[in-house]
Amino acid sequence: MADSLDRLFAAVSDLKKGDPTRSRTARLMRSGRSKIAKKLGEEAVEVVIDAIHGDREAVVRESADLLYNLVVLWVSIGIRPEDVWAEMRRREEMFGIAEKLPKSEAAMPARRKVVALEMRRAHKRR
Repeated sequence: MADSLDRLFAAVSDLKKGDPTRSRTARLMRSGRSKIAKKLGEEAVEVVIDAIHGDREAVVRESADLLYNLVVLWVSIGIRPEDVWAEMRRREEMFGIAEKLPKSEAAMPARRKVVALEMRRAHKRR
Protein backbone atom coordinates (compact mmCIF):
# COMPACT_ATOMS: atom_id res chain seq x y z
CA MET A 1 0.00 0.00 0.00
CA ALA A 2 2.80 2.41 0.84
CA ASP A 3 4.14 1.99 -2.69
CA SER A 4 0.76 2.91 -4.19
CA LEU A 5 0.47 5.99 -1.98
CA ASP A 6 4.05 6.97 -2.83
CA ARG A 7 3.22 6.74 -6.55
CA LEU A 8 0.02 8.73 -6.03
CA PHE A 9 2.01 11.33 -4.06
CA ALA A 10 4.52 11.65 -6.91
CA ALA A 11 1.75 12.03 -9.49
CA VAL A 12 -0.13 14.64 -7.44
CA SER A 13 3.14 16.53 -6.82
CA ASP A 14 3.80 16.58 -10.58
CA LEU A 15 0.30 17.91 -11.27
CA LYS A 16 0.46 20.60 -8.55
CA LYS A 17 1.50 23.23 -11.09
CA GLY A 18 -0.30 21.62 -14.01
CA ASP A 19 -2.91 23.17 -16.25
CA PRO A 20 -6.18 23.46 -14.28
CA THR A 21 -8.19 23.29 -17.50
CA ARG A 22 -6.79 19.82 -18.17
CA SER A 23 -6.22 18.42 -14.68
CA ARG A 24 -8.71 17.98 -11.85
CA THR A 25 -5.77 17.74 -9.45
CA ALA A 26 -4.29 21.05 -10.62
CA ARG A 27 -7.72 22.66 -10.36
CA LEU A 28 -8.17 21.36 -6.82
CA MET A 29 -4.68 22.54 -5.83
CA ARG A 30 -5.41 26.02 -7.17
CA SER A 31 -8.64 26.20 -5.18
CA GLY A 32 -6.66 26.35 -1.93
CA ARG A 33 -6.15 24.37 1.24
CA SER A 34 -9.61 25.12 2.68
CA LYS A 35 -11.33 23.68 -0.40
CA ILE A 36 -9.02 20.66 -0.37
CA ALA A 37 -9.73 20.04 3.32
CA LYS A 38 -13.47 20.42 2.75
CA LYS A 39 -13.33 17.90 -0.10
CA LEU A 40 -11.42 15.47 2.13
CA GLY A 41 -14.11 15.82 4.79
CA GLU A 42 -16.87 15.22 2.25
CA GLU A 43 -15.20 12.02 1.08
CA ALA A 44 -14.77 10.83 4.68
CA VAL A 45 -18.48 11.37 5.32
CA GLU A 46 -19.34 9.43 2.15
CA VAL A 47 -17.23 6.48 3.39
CA VAL A 48 -19.05 6.59 6.73
CA ILE A 49 -22.50 6.69 5.12
CA ASP A 50 -21.71 3.83 2.75
CA ALA A 51 -20.26 1.79 5.63
CA ILE A 52 -23.41 2.33 7.70
CA HIS A 53 -25.47 1.10 4.76
CA GLY A 54 -23.20 -1.92 4.38
CA ASP A 55 -22.36 -1.10 0.76
CA ARG A 56 -18.93 -2.71 0.45
CA GLU A 57 -18.27 -1.68 -3.14
CA ALA A 58 -19.20 1.93 -2.44
CA VAL A 59 -16.88 1.95 0.60
CA VAL A 60 -14.04 0.73 -1.63
CA ARG A 61 -14.72 3.43 -4.25
CA GLU A 62 -15.13 6.22 -1.71
CA SER A 63 -12.04 5.06 0.21
CA ALA A 64 -10.01 5.49 -2.98
CA ASP A 65 -11.43 9.04 -3.30
CA LEU A 66 -10.62 9.67 0.36
CA LEU A 67 -7.00 8.56 -0.06
CA TYR A 68 -6.62 10.67 -3.21
CA ASN A 69 -7.89 13.78 -1.44
CA LEU A 70 -5.72 13.06 1.61
CA VAL A 71 -2.65 12.94 -0.64
CA VAL A 72 -3.70 16.20 -2.34
CA LEU A 73 -3.90 17.78 1.12
CA TRP A 74 -0.47 16.38 2.06
CA VAL A 75 1.07 17.89 -1.08
CA SER A 76 -0.60 21.26 -0.46
CA ILE A 77 0.84 21.38 3.08
CA GLY A 78 4.24 19.92 2.23
CA ILE A 79 3.80 16.60 4.03
CA ARG A 80 5.57 13.64 2.46
CA PRO A 81 4.34 10.05 2.83
CA GLU A 82 7.55 9.18 4.70
CA ASP A 83 6.58 11.80 7.33
CA VAL A 84 3.37 9.87 7.98
CA TRP A 85 5.14 6.50 7.90
CA ALA A 86 7.63 7.78 10.49
CA GLU A 87 4.75 8.80 12.76
CA MET A 88 3.16 5.38 12.28
CA ARG A 89 6.45 3.69 13.27
CA ARG A 90 6.73 5.93 16.33
CA ARG A 91 3.22 5.01 17.43
CA GLU A 92 3.83 1.32 16.79
CA GLU A 93 6.85 1.41 19.06
CA MET A 94 4.83 3.07 21.82
CA PHE A 95 1.42 1.39 21.58
CA GLY A 96 1.43 -1.33 18.92
CA ILE A 97 0.59 -1.21 15.23
CA ALA A 98 -3.19 -1.31 15.61
CA GLU A 99 -3.58 1.27 18.37
CA LYS A 100 -4.33 4.99 18.31
CA LEU A 101 -2.67 7.53 20.55
CA PRO A 102 -4.48 7.80 23.90
CA LYS A 103 -6.85 10.72 24.38
CA SER A 104 -5.60 11.60 27.87
CA GLU A 105 -5.07 15.28 28.68
CA ALA A 106 -1.30 14.79 28.90
CA ALA A 107 -1.15 13.21 25.44
CA MET A 108 -3.43 15.71 23.71
CA PRO A 109 -2.02 18.84 22.07
CA ALA A 110 -3.52 22.21 22.90
CA ARG A 111 -7.02 22.67 21.47
CA ARG A 112 -7.11 24.19 18.03
CA LYS A 113 -9.34 27.06 17.06
CA VAL A 114 -12.35 25.93 15.02
CA VAL A 115 -12.81 27.86 11.78
CA ALA A 116 -15.77 27.95 9.44
CA LEU A 117 -15.14 26.42 6.01
CA GLU A 118 -17.69 28.64 4.37
CA MET A 119 -18.88 32.04 5.43
CA ARG A 120 -22.10 32.08 3.41
CA ARG A 121 -25.26 32.88 5.30
CA ALA A 122 -28.14 30.44 4.93
CA HIS A 123 -31.27 32.05 3.54
CA LYS A 124 -34.70 30.99 4.73
CA ARG A 125 -37.19 29.83 2.14
CA ARG A 126 -40.61 31.41 2.24
